[in-house]
Amino acid sequence: MWAAEPAATPVVLSGVVPDEATKAALLAKARELYGADRVVDQLGVDRLVAPPQWLAHVQRVLTPELKKIRHGQLKVSGNTVELTGEVDSEATHQQLVSLLATQLNNPTYAVRDGLTVGQPGQAALDEVLARRTIEFEAGNAKITPAGVAVLEELLPLLQKMRGRRFEIVGHTDDMGAHDANLALSEARAQAVRDYLVGKGVAAGDIVTSGAGPDRPVADNKTPEGRARNRRIEFRVLA
Repeated sequence: MWAAEPAATPVVLSGVVPDEATKAALLAKARELYGADRVVDQLGVDRLVAPPQWLAHVQRVLTPELKKIRHGQLKVSGNTVELTGEVDSEATHQQLVSLLATQLNNPTYAVRDGLTVGQPGQAALDEVLARRTIEFEAGNAKITPAGVAVLEELLPLLQKMRGRRFEIVGHTDDMGAHDANLALSEARAQAVRDYLVGKGVAAGDIVTSGAGPDRPVADNKTPEGRARNRRIEFRVLA
């Protein structure tokens, strides 16, 4: 599983591979492509039987063009390759799907296209949040003063997007019970929505959801990684 994110964010490799050699080869390819400091290793090793030349096929589809995807994921399960995320245009969409098929060049592999063309304004929101975190008090959904400052920075941009619809997605680290983290992530997304509505953003333009710990962007084994995973994302819908 390969998650390709904007330039300032980590790239997470997760899932299970057949052996240590395969793991080392995939990590080396990822570090070559994105830089060693950005790659987060969450790969496990188990006694799996991979299709013939599986590693070579996966390495071929790990190309620099993946950097064109926002909030992206390349998921390889046996002979099935699935690409999801957002791109800036339909031309880029078609280019990436065609490239994937060409690089595989093997009729035994199925390519699933889950790419979507991003809405105008998404890149601007991503840029504001790239190096900023909307912070909350530990274990609850109360926004800290530092978190409020980030929201105040976002407000002028959201006001320019008046009439557009967007989703606020809450995320947590993996500490504690999974169900509790899901509930906390939703509560935090709702708290951000309430704050923005109180500042004049139309309530009907915002939906919320909580992903809990299920979409990490960093390693949950370190305090720094857990802090990065406790985040709020904005997704432009229409």
